[in-house]
Amino acid sequence: QLQLLESGGGLVQARGSLRLSCAPSVRTFSSRPIGWFRQAPGAEREFVAAISSNGGRTYYADTAKRRFTICRDIGKNTVYQQMNSLKPEDTAVYYCAYGRGPLTEASTRNEYDYWGQGTQVTVSS
Repeated sequence: QLQLLESGGGLVQARGSLRLSCAPSVRTFSSRPIGWFRQAPGAEREFVAAISSNGGRTYYADTAKRRFTICRDIGKNTVYQQMNSLKPEDTAVYYCAYGRGPLTEASTRNEYDYWGQGTQVTVSS
């Protein structure tokens, strides 16, 4: 059973930065796209960013463009999400998710079949 482990969350002041990591429990991780989603209290889980299996294509929600960067290190079997210029409204639990196959609608939760437990990101004003 594949497991995804997120790390890198924490408390940061507005305009600060964090880097989230997503690592799998099995080596075949690198063969599938990876997405990042987030969920704030009382809100729906929403798409943040995604990356193709070879890292050649990336996808971003409008709220993440120009502030967040997703990348993958195939050698380390890890996907990263660099988050800069953080805002209080970025406060949420961030989840990484394993794509079922090549992405057609990266922002759609049904495109992903394994999810991590999440890491909390809190941005203070």
